[in-house]
Amino acid sequence: MTKWRPDPGSLTRPAYRSLVQAIETAIQNGVLKPGDRLPTQRQMAFDLSLSVQTVSRAYDKLVEAGKIVGEVGRGTFVRAASDEISMPFVSRKAAGRLLDMSILKPVLDHAHEEAMQKTLRAMARSLPRAMMGGFRQDLRAGDSSSAVRRWLSLCGLDLEGMAVIPTNGSTSAMTVAMMTAAQPGDLIVSEDIGHHTLRPLARFLGIRLQGVTVDAGGICPEALERICAKEPVKAVYLIPNGANPLAFTMTESRRAAVIEVARRHDLLIIENQSWGPLQDAPPPPMAAMAPERVLYFTSLTKCLLPGLRVGYLVVPDHLGASAANRHMVTSWMATNMMTEIAGRWIEEGTAETLLNRQQLALRDRADFAANVFRGLDMRTSSNGLHLWLPCHDIYEEAELVKSIRESGVAVANGASFAIGPPDRHPGLRVSIGGQSFPEFARGIRMIDARLRNRGGAE
Repeated sequence: MTKWRPDPGSLTRPAYRSLVQAIETAIQNGVLKPGDRLPTQRQMAFDLSLSVQTVSRAYDKLVEAGKIVGEVGRGTFVRAASDEISMPFVSRKAAGRLLDMSILKPVLDHAHEEAMQKTLRAMARSLPRAMMGGFRQDLRAGDSSSAVRRWLSLCGLDLEGMAVIPTNGSTSAMTVAMMTAAQPGDLIVSEDIGHHTLRPLARFLGIRLQGVTVDAGGICPEALERICAKEPVKAVYLIPNGANPLAFTMTESRRAAVIEVARRHDLLIIENQSWGPLQDAPPPPMAAMAPERVLYFTSLTKCLLPGLRVGYLVVPDHLGASAANRHMVTSWMATNMMTEIAGRWIEEGTAETLLNRQQLALRDRADFAANVFRGLDMRTSSNGLHLWLPCHDIYEEAELVKSIRESGVAVANGASFAIGPPDRHPGLRVSIGGQSFPEFARGIRMIDARLRNRGGAE
């Protein structure tokens, strides 16, 4: 049986909730490990001067959350981490019964269909031989196609001293970047709320992951400095441009401060700009500010078309061969047909036309939502794909997600994005793309009604 106990002085009312949070934090931080046996309810109650009923209620909540498991005759144990990814969005089957505002998608209309039909007709008339028979890709800074250069320039990058690897979207690029930056057992740190697949990916790769405190401007350089001073850190993974669930955009000065810490401790930086050039006049990419240590990736998937699974991983030249080898063993190469379509769209100007339409559509939807949610705390980023609605605590978050779903709308819970204790940033992430405008407007009004009925107004 583990000797761990929470500090009785740290518990607040209601005591059962505080005890739940203390145990969850201990599990998240590795103080309590899978298989550890917790004290009996009676012993925990005695140690903390609580009633057995209070401890029993806390244990029941943890069992419901899948954090612990009780075994008859043996006791209560910390549950082993599952290899299944906890998705913040609903299943395809459930989405068919709900207005799905839980998964991030761009706004789609007839222009996307017409563009794809036109391109496929042109390709059918003259199929490039390299697209049919090509079995290798090796785009480096010196010979990248003009299309790749043009798209990355829209993202604020030139490719001097950089290597480029086309990928099957951001997920592939993210995996290769993580494998290139660290080896099993190494420590990577990230914002304490970020990408929902980062935690399982790190676990699958055997990489240790730790969350770093964020505020309204992104990751806190001082908090990053403190972690680096305690133990070696290989890299910091960041989502600096609006795509973070909290919808913040790191200022140029904040980026410079983080880069200063990275240089002082010789950290690599993995920069996730999966939304591409969706934002209006964003700060320069960190890859442009510190090209010697940033592994940067972006894609066309979120800002143009979900089915266009094309991304670009940009790394310093000295990491080019390592990244290319890791991409080869995980994906071999980006799909020729997708990269061909992407190249044509960029060269012909179709990509920029669809990008401009996307920006206008998302701006209109954010303005509509801000008007409906007037008086509530709503956060969004320039031309962002989602809204963030803060909650008072993780229990209100869970209750609101459930209540909103009962009304027929699915939204994502903030705890799914936690890199660390799930209660640090309680809130709801609401996608504003993926639906027709009338459906989007209906969903926003339904969410607003639930928020106000449950005391969501400030």
